[in-house]
Amino acid sequence: MTAGAGPGSLSDIADEGLAEAGRARVDWARRGMPVLRLITERYAGERPFAGLTVAACLHVTAETAVFIGAVRDGGARVFLAASNPLSTQDDVAAALAATGAVVFARAGVDAGTYAGHIHRALDARPDLVIDDGGDLVDTLCGARPDLAGAVRGGCESTATGVLRLHRMAAAGALPLPMVAADTTATKRMYDNTFGTGQSVLDGVLRATNVLLAGRVVVVAGFGPCGRGICERAQGLGAQVMVTEVDPVRALEAVLHGYRVLPMDDAAALGEVFITATGSRDVIAARHLAALRDGAILANAGHFDAEIDVGALAGAAVKVTRDVRPHADEYTLPDGRRVVLLAEGRVVNLVAAEGNPPQVMDVAFAGQALVLRWLAGEHAALAAGVHGVPPAIDAEVARLTLESSGARIDSLTEAQREYLNSWRAAP
Repeated sequence: MTAGAGPGSLSDIADEGLAEAGRARVDWARRGMPVLRLITERYAGERPFAGLTVAACLHVTAETAVFIGAVRDGGARVFLAASNPLSTQDDVAAALAATGAVVFARAGVDAGTYAGHIHRALDARPDLVIDDGGDLVDTLCGARPDLAGAVRGGCESTATGVLRLHRMAAAGALPLPMVAADTTATKRMYDNTFGTGQSVLDGVLRATNVLLAGRVVVVAGFGPCGRGICERAQGLGAQVMVTEVDPVRALEAVLHGYRVLPMDDAAALGEVFITATGSRDVIAARHLAALRDGAILANAGHFDAEIDVGALAGAAVKVTRDVRPHADEYTLPDGRRVVLLAEGRVVNLVAAEGNPPQVMDVAFAGQALVLRWLAGEHAALAAGVHGVPPAIDAEVARLTLESSGARIDSLTEAQREYLNSWRAAP
């Protein structure tokens, strides 16, 4: 279960013999991550994390490996735990361990092993933390408070995790500064709307091989992720319906041309259901009786609480596992069949490969810059949830534009003076 000699020997991975295959996968991802390559080169020369230890809880994918490489080239010792056992790529875990990162990640581990891996990452007594969903920080502050005081700060990359941080801060349970990396305009546009929108549909199609054109696709939630899923599904010819609890987002969905209705009504109409709310019981026990035969259920949220899988299992008289890879079929007492994808976990990372490298390039570039800012500014930051400094978001956007060959205008001095003045134009 361990890697070879050196720091990686502390790792808990599936098979160190997979390292070569993992390196090939990581090299392919690196090609599509030009912004992070630039940052990696800069950090290798400047070493902003020299002497620091970083504990991270992230999806162990090729794109994550490129990001971890940037942090390590910046001088940090990195201890990485998986943020979802079903998204772990064992070959990538082996490749990372072979480079000297300490990795606690094996695909398909149980809940106890998953939690144990997070504790082992925290055993390194980190100076900085990186989280995806909030489990690492929750463990740090709840079960390991003795370590929290020495942590300079960290960043959280998901909307779900940021919500958990705000709740912790409101309860007085967050004793360190955490940066909400998910809240930047660049990240929400590039990662959530365009990246998740594409990769979720990729996961659904890989798991089912269905034709979406003409099918009724119900998307629960019209936030940045839900909006992207709707746009991609509509682009493939689906009839898209939206369920929402927020009247402003519901209105926006209506103005985009989608039919908006409650899940109680949509349950009988949909053929493919995709949840993207960050909440729980979005598809609950009461909806099962209304589902069509052959209804497909998929979750795009971070946690597996959006679809009540327990209720579905309890109602089924037969469960056929892996009718296709990552697709389980539940037969209900009246003979109707419901297909659940990825066990109700995040479908784009379980049934597919997550967001494309070009998307994760932007997301991880922002986090790399935030970590450097935290390393230098930690003494001035109070405990609580902080936004990303606007200058960092602008820098990520600028570097991304440059890497794509795009150029923008610059304000003239007269324009700048006009925009900064309250007087009428001459």
